[in-house]
Amino acid sequence: MIGDSEPILSIVLPCYNEQESIGETYSELTRVLGSLHLPFEMIFVDDGSSDDTPRLLAEMHARDSRVKVICLSRNFGHQIALSAGLEHANGQAVVFMDADLQDPPEVVATMIQRWNDGWDVVYGMRAERDGESWFKRSAARIFYRLINSISQIPIPLDTGDFRLMDRKVVDALLTLPERDRFLRGMVSWVGFSQTAVSFRRAPRVAGTTKYPFWKMARLAADGMLSFSVAPLRIATMLGLTVSFVSMVGVVAAIAARLFTTHWVTGWTSLFLAVLFLGGVQLVCLGIFGEYLGRIYGETKHRPLYVVRERFGFRSSAAVPSSRVLSVELE
Repeated sequence: MIGDSEPILSIVLPCYNEQESIGETYSELTRVLGSLHLPFEMIFVDDGSSDDTPRLLAEMHARDSRVKVICLSRNFGHQIALSAGLEHANGQAVVFMDADLQDPPEVVATMIQRWNDGWDVVYGMRAERDGESWFKRSAARIFYRLINSISQIPIPLDTGDFRLMDRKVVDALLTLPERDRFLRGMVSWVGFSQTAVSFRRAPRVAGTTKYPFWKMARLAADGMLSFSVAPLRIATMLGLTVSFVSMVGVVAAIAARLFTTHWVTGWTSLFLAVLFLGGVQLVCLGIFGEYLGRIYGETKHRPLYVVRERFGFRSSAAVPSSRVLSVELE
């Protein structure tokens, strides 16, 4: 079996139905990382795949002990899978990257150089995004600029989760307990010295995207609601604006009734006013409900994820019990 030394570098790769690309990803990573002459481990987190991904990962581990596998009991989501890998990583530096080779392994070598220069976080900035639709590229540009306009914590533009983090950054992230996780924002929040590496995001080597529109929308909502109270302030300002307009309307209606003969009894104005005010109230209630739902989720103190089985980890590996429930198959 290949690989026995303690890793300096940990690569965390979340997987969901990646049987068509996982073999090529492993080959490319071992080729690039092997040229660096640096002890490393690859932590594949299977996020409840329904294809042959778990079996292929187990076979990789049997051939190469540097491959470590965490199989979650169901699909918990991309951000939770990254968090699971982060909690199991032993390296002095940890890299997040996708398992479909859209994040080029060659960029990891550049990240390591920047890390050796003293940077604590080196994140990948997408100069080009090949193989993605115009809508997805445009939505991403709008999202990052919108969240930066309302967030107190600046988040680098045009970045994903592809990044290298020093061990002290990883330890800081592991102290953050929130459930609705937006890791690229959390990395910005913890601070430390951070720099960018520009790269060209490649098309997927195989398979289809695991981030359809609604998952993208959910991630965007997590980012905005987790790092800003601006939506609550918008609701407050909207309420004050509507109240002011309503008061003007009331004064105008009273003046028309008392001092003119041009007042109309009818249902149209009342109907429109009720619709407008009802719509504003429902929007505000929806915003309040999003924040309240997140508070409710936090108070239940459920673990972030449930592990079905693991390969390649010491049985004594410490993972905070408040964050993970292990029901591993022996």
